[in-house]
Amino acid sequence: MAARAQEQAGEPGEKPGKTPRTARGRATLRKLLDAAAIEFGERGFHEASISGITRRAGTALGSFYTYFDSKDEIFRALVQDMSAQVGVHAASAMQEATGALDRERAALQGFLEFAREHKEIYRIIDEAEFVDSDTYRAHYQVTASRILSRLKAGADEGEIRDDVSELHAWAVMGMNVFLGLRYGVWSEDMAPDAIASAANDFITRGLKP
Repeated sequence: MAARAQEQAGEPGEKPGKTPRTARGRATLRKLLDAAAIEFGERGFHEASISGITRRAGTALGSFYTYFDSKDEIFRALVQDMSAQVGVHAASAMQEATGALDRERAALQGFLEFAREHKEIYRIIDEAEFVDSDTYRAHYQVTASRILSRLKAGADEGEIRDDVSELHAWAVMGMNVFLGLRYGVWSEDMAPDAIASAANDFITRGLKP
């Protein structure tokens, strides 16, 4: 399931002529993307530098230009890569889930755990709105599409209302994003499983007494 999510999201930095064709090349690309996450997360897009990325990655400057033409390009690739990673973590977390509502609980727990480990994702995604608005919108559109697919599957299974729509998917995503900000980035004063269970209860029962 996780492999399918990765395939749907696409390979990070993938483009004609610059896709790694060896294990060593893929490892180098991974180092560059991981280093870029730290560089952009700590310094922001405008203060970050290519030399800072290669220094953190422990690679030569020439290695950077083997895969990317500019700082803008690796930033876009990083946003796509982080979006893909979120999908992979959610898919992995859902493997043991039983039913549609439990899948949403597990997906949120997986995301919260990812956000705590990669707090820089919020700064990077937020900056993407101004650095590359198409990549920013694509991140949320892809994420909402994943959620909508799960909700529709739940409707087909009879566990979720049959009029579930894109609006519901965006509402669930919005809740997840801000729970990740509050309980993943700003503080860790509540366990991810407890947060996910409370949110799942809210989805299941709403605000009715």
